[in-house]
Amino acid sequence: MTSPRWSTAVFDLDGTLADTIHLIVESYQHAFRTILGREEDPDVIRSWIGRPLIGAFRDHSPEHADELYETYLTWNADNTERLIRGYDGVVDVLGDLRAAGVHVGVATSKRRESAQQAMDILGISAHVDVLVAMEDTERHKPDPTPLLLALDRMGRGSNDAVYVGDAVVDVLAGKAAGMDTMAVTWGAGEAAALHGVRPTAVVADAAQLRTALLG
Repeated sequence: MTSPRWSTAVFDLDGTLADTIHLIVESYQHAFRTILGREEDPDVIRSWIGRPLIGAFRDHSPEHADELYETYLTWNADNTERLIRGYDGVVDVLGDLRAAGVHVGVATSKRRESAQQAMDILGISAHVDVLVAMEDTERHKPDPTPLLLALDRMGRGSNDAVYVGDAVVDVLAGKAAGMDTMAVTWGAGEAAALHGVRPTAVVADAAQLRTALLG
């Protein structure tokens, strides 16, 4: 193994470290069925992943946003352990990064309680120095504030750091933070759209991720 390319790596959670895509889509659909009596196009829901939930609900159905939000949260928490999955080899990469002396953080638009639950189930928590969640900042991706907060809490700068995510907003946030960016194609984002925002690298599996981060 060669020297790590970056001394600090910050990761998105949903669709990057944790395969929560099916869980998220089903949580939205349950909320829509329960409160509105109908479902939404799954592709539309996937396009919301990476945004704070309440913002998506306020844009979609402002008069029912709070009810939708609470219904989503309850069903999501009750079904996370049943529906969450890991991506093959991805958590092992986190362990390799820590073993190589890389500082590892997570910056997500997910609520802290939900994010911590997902990380604990998948064995991610043991490899992460800092978790920045939805409640920690008023501004969210593509704004760089959550990423900069993660770096600050680790005592790190953006000039030797990379942000890894599966969505266009992740790449945009990383660039705005002055970080290098890495897009993964196994999550909610479409490969063409990810290439279109010109991340530093695009990777398709854990082996490519390990090589890009650790050589």
